[in-house]
Amino acid sequence: MRAVVFERYGGPAEAREVPDPRPAPGGVVVRVEATGLCRSDWHGWMGHDTGIVLPHVPGHELAGVVEAVGTGVVNWRKGDRVTVPFVCACGSCGQCAAGDHQVCARQTQPGFTHWGSFAEYVALNHADVNLVAVPEELSYATAASLGCRFATAFRAVVAQGRAAAGEWVGVYGCGGVGLSAVMIAAAAGARVIAVDTSPEALELARKFGAAHCVDPSAVDPAAAVRELTGGGAHLSLDALGSPVTAAASVDGLRRRGPNVQVGLLPAAAGAAALPMERVIGWELEILGSHGMAAHAYPPLMELVRSGVLRPELLVTATIPLDAAPAALAAMGTSPGRGVTVVLPGAVARG
Repeated sequence: MRAVVFERYGGPAEAREVPDPRPAPGGVVVRVEATGLCRSDWHGWMGHDTGIVLPHVPGHELAGVVEAVGTGVVNWRKGDRVTVPFVCACGSCGQCAAGDHQVCARQTQPGFTHWGSFAEYVALNHADVNLVAVPEELSYATAASLGCRFATAFRAVVAQGRAAAGEWVGVYGCGGVGLSAVMIAAAAGARVIAVDTSPEALELARKFGAAHCVDPSAVDPAAAVRELTGGGAHLSLDALGSPVTAAASVDGLRRRGPNVQVGLLPAAAGAAALPMERVIGWELEILGSHGMAAHAYPPLMELVRSGVLRPELLVTATIPLDAAPAALAAMGTSPGRGVTVVLPGAVARG
């Protein structure tokens, strides 16, 4: 098969021929029809994830068709249309027994713990625990956007953040995760304030339901959020992941509000100096959100199927596999607007 491979962190990546994967017992091999290009892939390429073994194939947001099935798989057959959370659970640890697959103690992650989906085929573990059926009416490009950014934003806004109609929600960073959060919070009836330095990203945020947009290069974003909301957001999300956005997200809350940290903060960026005196005095909550378990997908899928949520609107570009290395490298300086989806089959059939 063809796959995007890099042999050193931050070094050149290229699309080339590599051996086809085989399904492990309990696992499957999926023919990748679409895979999202995510800032987490860039973090992995840069060496911010210690579990990656070189040479490596990135990619973790995927949708496709089951191509081969390992021994012991019960629920899936060749030809099934599927997607998968970026956190693949083992199904048997204590966290999995409690239903908390997204924090599985023995989790695997395509594109991080093993070769990922910037390829024509990808192997996935524990298929009966992790695969999610993709309805026929959902395109592969749309389904690929669900596995990381959209599902992560859905759980962050709905489960962790507990967004409610009429409340103010601040979203810091309007890349794929942030725009997903804007759309989901607005669909829940919340009033959203989107924060980003990019006019294009803020324009998309308005399109997806943001009531107000704030450019932090022009004003103090936390102060602006407090002024617009008359005291602070009921819920904040740092969807970018930087010391500056993490601190602003907390600082923009009203008393007893929750802050959900979604964006990764690599060690190289330095520690986030959170206003802990405000956290204590105002009884703020600091929460993490790490993907979403496969068994939690049905409510999300129903909202997508019914048209309440429109993740396909987030897909702003599709590219062939050969273009993925350059697009991956560019995320360090230009994260992009919306979601870019790689179509591996475009190379094979081109």
